[in-house]
Amino acid sequence: MDLFNGILSIHDVSFLMISIVLISAIGYILGRITIKGVSLGTAGVFIIALVYGCIFYDKLSAEMNAEFVGNALKIVENLGLVLFVTAVGFIAGPNFFGNFKKNFKSYVILAVIIILSGGLACAGCIVIGRNFTDLTNDEFSAMMTGLLSGALTSTPGFSAAKDAVGDGELKDVVSVGYAIAYIFGVIGVVLFVQLVPKFMKADMAEERKKLVISDSKSTKKSYGGKLIKMDDFGIMPFALAAAIGIFVGSFKFKNFSLSTTGGCLLISLIFGHFGHFGKVSVMPVDSTLKVFREFGLMMFLIGAGVSGGAKFIEYFDPIFFLYGIIMTVLPMILGFIFAKYVLKLSLLNNLGSITGGMTSTPALGTLISTSGTEDVASAYAATYPVALISIVIVAQVLLLIFK
Repeated sequence: MDLFNGILSIHDVSFLMISIVLISAIGYILGRITIKGVSLGTAGVFIIALVYGCIFYDKLSAEMNAEFVGNALKIVENLGLVLFVTAVGFIAGPNFFGNFKKNFKSYVILAVIIILSGGLACAGCIVIGRNFTDLTNDEFSAMMTGLLSGALTSTPGFSAAKDAVGDGELKDVVSVGYAIAYIFGVIGVVLFVQLVPKFMKADMAEERKKLVISDSKSTKKSYGGKLIKMDDFGIMPFALAAAIGIFVGSFKFKNFSLSTTGGCLLISLIFGHFGHFGKVSVMPVDSTLKVFREFGLMMFLIGAGVSGGAKFIEYFDPIFFLYGIIMTVLPMILGFIFAKYVLKLSLLNNLGSITGGMTSTPALGTLISTSGTEDVASAYAATYPVALISIVIVAQVLLLIFK
């Protein structure tokens, strides 16, 4: 039996499904390898997906329908992102608004500093690097803006950069830059949130107490009667929040939108904050949220890794990779120092905010495991929207200045 009028067979679909399962299995094995207490965690899936893309993507495209392979990976990536971000919103929701109100200025300032420092690093690399490249000014600026969005793992920034360069080959140049920098953008932040507590010899039990204290004032009145649950696992309210979030994220205003990520995060935060509407419960059970959070992150990394690996070898240049490292490391270090010594944020609030400011969903998953508490998601969720808007603006401004 064939699908799509003979373009794609059941065998092809089965092979793609088996590939996804094997990547996840081997990736988790890699992620479990620990060296002096540091491991890749779920980011191990990304490494295996990247290698798989480098080796097999062209073969898959040649043997199957190339358009289908690309679209299938986008579906895997976007579905994973929806599941992960929606779960994070529900988890952060009960404490989010109280925590955000308490630390509103800190979160906004920190997010802006992280993105601006990344933007300034990108501008510096453009000014210096354009004298040592064979690319035209337009191509080099497009490449560097792609590197910035990849270094900050920002899909909205990536989309904004592609829109800003207009139609033609420059869109492909932006995509190449994004793919090159995205690798260290994921791994760098994942390692950062594990290494910093070790260098500081932090007592995680004490740090968790500080985080709980900072969130303890975020209380709300609960419904006195018995709530009606739509299903035992809370899948219905989860799916409803995701659907509304996708709809909200699809609206555009002057080329800006919350995107699927921002829309799902916003709606699930609201659902998680209220917990119920009238007599109807809209809060999934904890086990459902944990499974969707981890499964979604895994799917997202597989989709992004395989497609990124396809372009990596062809367009890789060590100097571009170095630029990407600078754009990842500098904002993290400056943001952490500013949050610690100026904003006086506790360690876990600080690192949670860093993951949000860097728009790094994989790093949040790692930080939750490292810290032993899901409360860090509140800091991520508070910083993320500001960073989301800032990176879109910065990407467009850079292209406007250096075009």
